[in-house]
Parts: sequence; C-alpha cells; structure tokens
Amino acid sequence: MTTYAALLRGINVGGSKKVPMAELRTLMEGLGFVGARTYLQSGQAVFSCDHGDEESLAAELGVAIERRFGFPVDVIVRDHAYLASVRDACPFPADRLEGRQLHLTYYSEPVDAERFAEIDPAVYLPEEFRLGDRALYLYAPDGLGRSKLAEHLAKRRLAKGLIATTRNWNTVVKLAEMTATGE
Repeated sequence: MTTYAALLRGINVGGSKKVPMAELRTLMEGLGFVGARTYLQSGQAVFSCDHGDEESLAAELGVAIERRFGFPVDVIVRDHAYLASVRDACPFPADRLEGRQLHLTYYSEPVDAERFAEIDPAVYLPEEFRLGDRALYLYAPDGLGRSKLAEHLAKRRLAKGLIATTRNWNTVVKLAEMTATGE
C-alpha cells in the first residue's frame, strides 16, 4: 500500500467551487482510498491505496469530484517519495525562511526552462524562482499576495497544457510529514 497526497486546484478559495472536507474524505473512502484525511480547507488530502498510479488516481478522484459536486476540479496526486524529494531539494534556505516566503508550484508534467524564458529574473529581485522535478520553487520575501513574480508566473500561457497548483512551504512540509507517518 502506497501513501499519497491529492492536491486539488482552486477549491474553497472563493467562488463557487466549494468542497467540504468531510464530504471529500467520504468520497475518497468510497473509491477505496484508505485512511483519507485532509489538511486545511484548501484542497489537500492524504490517503493510502494499493491500486493505480499517480495519474490514474488523480483522474479517478477528479471524475468522482465532478460527479459528486457538479464541477470539474484539477487534481494532482503525488506519493511520499516525491513529496519528500521536492521538499529536500529546495534550492532556497527553507529552514531560515517563514512559510509565507517560500512556495512550491506542483505541475502535472515536467517543465523546462524554455517555458519561462520570457521572464527576466533581474526585474523581480529579490524574488526568485527555480525549477525542480515537476515543480517550481518561488521565494517571495513579502509573501505571495504581494509578489509581482508570482503574478507573472500565474499567467495561463506559462502553464498551458499542465495542471499547476501552488502551496506555501508549511503545507509542502506538512504533506511530506503526513504521507510518511500517517498523521
């Protein structure tokens, strides 16, 4: 049995895409996902499963959410090994930063530097970003809400053809912990 985190994009952050976490857990358990538990209200769930892979589990959960709640939700599923590896590969000094200063965008597929070639890093200093394994690390010293670089990175054309969802560093760390210990 493998433990995974499901990252739901764009729910419970305003608008009409409301997914109560208790109902999400029930839905997931109905799919055979064992020990479904959620973290915060913004679309993170941890579960164990002995069938499928990350892509098929994400698709299965996405279809079930749309059937149950009546709207599509993009889902990325990642196992503990991946979550721990992107946490450990952080190119910024995560242990010296506040969680609100460091963010990770998870992508459904690998991304390369060419996708972001239009961005002149010097324009956004002291903000910075680095690419990782199906991920983008963003250092925004004044937080995501004030970040001009985050605003530019969020442009749809930069993520064209991908699912992309961003979490603050506290959530990145917590998901790696939850998938390791079954918290």
